[in-house]
Amino acid sequence: MASAAINTLRSLYLIAVRGLEFVAPVLDLGIRLYVAWVFWRSGNAKIQSWSSTLELFKWEYDVPIFPPELAAYLATGIELVMPVLLVIGLASRPAALILFVLNWFAAISYPDISIGGMKDHYLWGLMLLITVFHGPGKLSVDYWLRQRWQS
Repeated sequence: MASAAINTLRSLYLIAVRGLEFVAPVLDLGIRLYVAWVFWRSGNAKIQSWSSTLELFKWEYDVPIFPPELAAYLATGIELVMPVLLVIGLASRPAALILFVLNWFAAISYPDISIGGMKDHYLWGLMLLITVFHGPGKLSVDYWLRQRWQS
C-alpha cells in the first residue's frame, strides 16, 4: 500500500519536473525580453533628446570614474546594443553582465532615486544575474551555437 502511494507521488513529481523543464526556456526568454525592453526604452529616450541627456549626465547624475559626456555616450550605446544581444540570445552572458554593471552605476549615480526606483533596479539586476549565471536558455543563438560546436 505504502509502495503504491510512493510510486504515485514519484510519478506526479516527475511529471511536474518535466513540465517545469518544458516551460523553463520560455521563462528564460521572457526574462531576457523584459530586461532588454527596459534598457532599450531608456536608450531610446536618451537619443530622443540628446541635449537633455547630456545635461542630465552633467548636472543630475553623479557618475563615478567617467566624465559626464563620455558616461552619456557609454550608457546610451550600452542601452541600445546590449538589449539586441539579449533578445536574440547572442553573447547573452557578457551582455547581461555589462547591463548589470550599467544598472549598478545608474542606481548609485542618481542621488534622488526613489525607493520604488531602487526596487526596479534591484529587480533588473536580479533578472540580469539570472542570465549571467544560468545562461540564456534553449531559445537563444548561444544555445544553438553551443549545440553545434559540441557535436
